[in-house]
Amino acid sequence: MRIHFARHGESQANLLHEISNRGLKHGLTLQGRRQALALSQQLQGEPITYIYSSPILRAIETSIILAGQLNLDYEITEALREYDCGKMEGRSDQAAWQAWQELFDAWVLRHDWEQRIEGGESFMDIRARFEPFIDGLLKRYANTQSEIVCVSHGGLYWMMLPVILKNVDTKLISRYGFDYASCIVAELRPDGLICIEWNGHPIN
Repeated sequence: MRIHFARHGESQANLLHEISNRGLKHGLTLQGRRQALALSQQLQGEPITYIYSSPILRAIETSIILAGQLNLDYEITEALREYDCGKMEGRSDQAAWQAWQELFDAWVLRHDWEQRIEGGESFMDIRARFEPFIDGLLKRYANTQSEIVCVSHGGLYWMMLPVILKNVDTKLISRYGFDYASCIVAELRPDGLICIEWNGHPIN
């Protein structure tokens, strides 16, 4: 089996530079819809069988476009939601983004897994919802030729892909990043999930 980890298209929150990781507030921009359509065309030649989506509007709208173009069903799961930034949610000011950066650095640079913004999630909270979801997919589809699309967010992927992919670390992520509607392909092998392609770039 393979899992395609796709990021949503550009959203209004991205243009507003607002921390918006809850609910149905900000949908895709016109450019974001074009990006999602381009991703659907990129996936046309793949034997995709199902789509799972974050419950945040920008991801849902991306999934709707993919599902419509690929003639597939999609399912919303809390496991793919972007991580919650607590009292900084809905803000776009410098202090909010400084708090976001401090949290990012605590996790990525210092491995302070329990650090959180007040009212938000820690790294371990995210892992507690994401990793069991992926384990469930592996158990369900392990002995099949299924190819699954997960539509989620750059922040969640930054934190969680190194947890579940044997050959991905923060250096690789820093090199390639997560463009809007980008797609990372992972293949299940005897030793676990292996990244084989990063937004069109083959990974050894």
